[in-house]
Amino acid sequence: MSGPVTTEDVAATADGQERTGAAVVVLEPGRIARVGSLPVRRVLPHRPRKTVGAWCFADHMGPVASDAAGLLGIGPHPHLGLQTVTWLLEGEMLHLDSLGSEQLIRPGQLNLMTAGHGVAHAEEDPGRARRLHGIQLWVAQPEATRNGPAAFEHHDELPRVALDGGEGTILVGDYDGTASPARRDTDHVGVELALCAPGALLALRHDYEHALIVLEGSLRVDDQVVEPGVLAYLGTARHECRLDLREPARALLLGGTPFPEKLLMWWNFVARTTAEASEARRQWTARDERFGTVNSQLERIEVGKPPWE
Repeated sequence: MSGPVTTEDVAATADGQERTGAAVVVLEPGRIARVGSLPVRRVLPHRPRKTVGAWCFADHMGPVASDAAGLLGIGPHPHLGLQTVTWLLEGEMLHLDSLGSEQLIRPGQLNLMTAGHGVAHAEEDPGRARRLHGIQLWVAQPEATRNGPAAFEHHDELPRVALDGGEGTILVGDYDGTASPARRDTDHVGVELALCAPGALLALRHDYEHALIVLEGSLRVDDQVVEPGVLAYLGTARHECRLDLREPARALLLGGTPFPEKLLMWWNFVARTTAEASEARRQWTARDERFGTVNSQLERIEVGKPPWE
């Protein structure tokens, strides 16, 4: 389900973004993008927002019927400077990468791939599930690790916390004193929220910025209704946030220390300069050993020259 990022999402320049420095509720509509044959709701990045903490990408897939095998098939493609975080609500997917990983993922499990200096992967549909529903996120790696080695990890179980009005599953980071075992290279958190009416009160870190992505149902934050396809940006300086519901809902809470580095996001790369992205694309096209080989039957994904060339 990963990428690619285009100039429809963000400008092809290395820049940061302005922060409010206060608690807000800003509803930022995403757009419908296509990943292979699959339509997805892309709620991050978008103009003008590139990041929430280190989170820099979110594609919400489905729910869609999967009566025919092979609905989801994303051939081998490269990544650098990021981590992919894959989370399913329904269905299953097969992850293959140039490290030799071959991992089936089902609901309640987490796949986390660290690209570092370069990795390639593919995502295949085993064709056994009737419905597919999930989200893939990217995390921008900081300067300290973005040129390091690639890695992959799978977690069958993740810690859960009781909430006032529901339950949280901690995908990445620490929430309310409970930590996920998943790797993180910056100070950030991701929690899936399973919520019940009439609502829930979330504890938040004052030094983080936060956002909500609704996966099922709808909820209300400060009298604003949040539904799938929208990023609800909550700003910073919050100790808590009240969510009101009429019916059960599922949402993703993202947060983290505002990312301090300027990013250039293009295609499947999270880079810093146009020269860096151009060279990575050239190496992928030339089948350079930097990105390795993925043992997949699907066709490699190629791309033309970037807009600055």
